[in-house]
Amino acid sequence: MRVEIDPGLFDENARTAPSEAGRQIASIGAMDLLAGGHLPHVEIAYETWGELNEDRTNAVFVCHALSGDSHCIGWWDRIVGPGLAIDTERFFVVGTNALGGCQGSTGPSSSDPEGNPWGSRFPVIQLQDMVAAQARVADQLGIEKWHLVAGGSMGGMQALEWGIQFPDRVANIWMTASCSAHSAMQIGFNEAGRQAILRDSHFNGGDYYDSQQPSNGLSVARMIGHLSYLSDASFTAKFGRSLQDKENFEFNGGIEFAVESYLSYQGDKFTQRFDANSYLVLTKAIDYWSREDLSPLQARLLLTSFTSDWIYPNHQSVSIFERAQKLGKEVEHHEIDLPMGHDSFLLDGEHQARILRNFLSQ
Repeated sequence: MRVEIDPGLFDENARTAPSEAGRQIASIGAMDLLAGGHLPHVEIAYETWGELNEDRTNAVFVCHALSGDSHCIGWWDRIVGPGLAIDTERFFVVGTNALGGCQGSTGPSSSDPEGNPWGSRFPVIQLQDMVAAQARVADQLGIEKWHLVAGGSMGGMQALEWGIQFPDRVANIWMTASCSAHSAMQIGFNEAGRQAILRDSHFNGGDYYDSQQPSNGLSVARMIGHLSYLSDASFTAKFGRSLQDKENFEFNGGIEFAVESYLSYQGDKFTQRFDANSYLVLTKAIDYWSREDLSPLQARLLLTSFTSDWIYPNHQSVSIFERAQKLGKEVEHHEIDLPMGHDSFLLDGEHQARILRNFLSQ
């Protein structure tokens, strides 16, 4: 069933707001990284909701997308919370900030052993390293096996990586609006964002922490991202060709259209909460990652995708489904007909919720 778009859905609110009060820090020791780098001391920021039951079988791990963080009850407020599909009154829910990020986990803006920001010296992180770090947090929390690992976009990739890297530690996986390897177009969009940062005059090779952040480049990278997150229908519904605070063109070369103002606002707002180096590190990590071989997978696998999602199109989920099915894995795939583009996985609290509840009840 196709639904009409409510333009108000695209107003950013608490979904992007981190929770400093509930955030905790896990010190997980040194890490040797897949690409050959080494971090002498790693910290991972995490948050939890609900209570772990006696036999420790109700733990759910929620992985965030590129610009997310540990506060999944905020950015996924239609899915995670009391009485919702990932019910914090039933499950013990854990969210972390990814290794390489900038919301409390070790990343380029963190201090090295001498107390200086890592900056350009921060080693290459791969998605496998992110999940390996998450596993150490799970060890500290006493969680041997997750009832569910879930996530959308980059979060879905991490969920699948959990099932492949630690097949005996995951019972169920839910990937939504995701893939098992980036296409050339997906890599291209990420590279355009990276180049906006790298070509900012303030980037300074990544060592800008004592001066000015490359805010203009990061802002443009975010604008590029927003263009890929929504659909043509959602942009048309929200903006059309409306002008911003005027009735006629001024022909001054500045912001004239409402959509221009929206992108500029979202880009500038992003620079206040995200680090440019983390953007580079995380987008490279998801571009490097590829999991074509699903044979190690033991968990039941749920896939959801969206008809209007052109940046993570439906055929990528179909490919995972068909490969898993050929291997005899327990797998479901549901294509959801919604018009909001890639952001449908954040905005839809009805269809995904029903599908997930049915999946977990089996």
